[in-house]
Amino acid sequence: MIPLTKKTGDKLECLLCPHHCKLAKGKTGICGVRKNTGDKIELITYNVLSAYSVDPIEKKPLYHFFPGSNVLSIGSYGCNMRCDFCQNYHISQNIPESINPGMSVKSIIKDALSTDNNIGIAFTYNEPTIWFEYIRDVARTANKEGLFTVLVSNGYVNSDPLNEIIKFIDAFNIDLKAFNNSFYKNLTGAELEPVKSSLKQIADSGRHLEVTTLIIPGQNDDEKEMALQTEWMANELGPDIPLHLSRYFPTYKRDNPSTSDQSLEKLFNIASKNLNYVYMGNTNSHEGQNTSCPVCGTVVTTRSGYKTRLVNLDDEGKCNNCGNLIYRNFISSLPKLH
Repeated sequence: MIPLTKKTGDKLECLLCPHHCKLAKGKTGICGVRKNTGDKIELITYNVLSAYSVDPIEKKPLYHFFPGSNVLSIGSYGCNMRCDFCQNYHISQNIPESINPGMSVKSIIKDALSTDNNIGIAFTYNEPTIWFEYIRDVARTANKEGLFTVLVSNGYVNSDPLNEIIKFIDAFNIDLKAFNNSFYKNLTGAELEPVKSSLKQIADSGRHLEVTTLIIPGQNDDEKEMALQTEWMANELGPDIPLHLSRYFPTYKRDNPSTSDQSLEKLFNIASKNLNYVYMGNTNSHEGQNTSCPVCGTVVTTRSGYKTRLVNLDDEGKCNNCGNLIYRNFISSLPKLH
């Protein structure tokens, strides 16, 4: 187990994320859930759930990780960012005064194993990396039972803890919230470079990776910025890493107008010049939903909402027309689904 705490003067320093919060006794970090209890920094929301639901894997969103399957999704409270546009601010920016224990690890694994068409467990809804000890315990048990694990994260985590997380998480969706540091500093209270480092670390590990960017008008919708972001992704992560461009709606403290379909489509077209798999989410548009083979152009997956239809694919997830591998993690490669 790597150290997550070190003593700094009369305080304890948290080593989990780049904030490196230095906490006096009784104080909690920026995330709201890691507290100096005297001799250590303790996770006060261990085994505390805010949400528990079976979702289509596409809802994470993960379009290239066992498409068409379900995943048992769990969340807790707190976050190490302060996004003023947060979609889940009621759990990420609020910690309940009275915290009741959630389900046991054993119960969660039992539900995951007995749920129809379910491939595993997703840690999502709030920021899961701050819940490190709990996701580790659940994920390791899940792995032993043949279940897959998914992490939906902002990527704001230090390298050593991320190395540990990579050992027990099979698939990641990371929010790359913008490709300029001013956005991160002003709208999230964090910085861009640690997120880029996390993305490279995950990509280099060989674990499954997809990226999501929520497009906010006037904040991160610059066309040149999208070109730079996707050029960087193609060069540093690989051109086959899927990118999900998601439509924004006003929420929490931010009241910018909703993202227009026209703006989303422009950015989609720019991104598609650099990346092989780009999608548009949170929109009624039928564009940017399907998957086509980047080699021959054959449509291999159609999507309508969260209804997924796999077409023109062999049993290994390869394009029937040209043999190009589309999905490394494909549902027919599983010995069985629970």
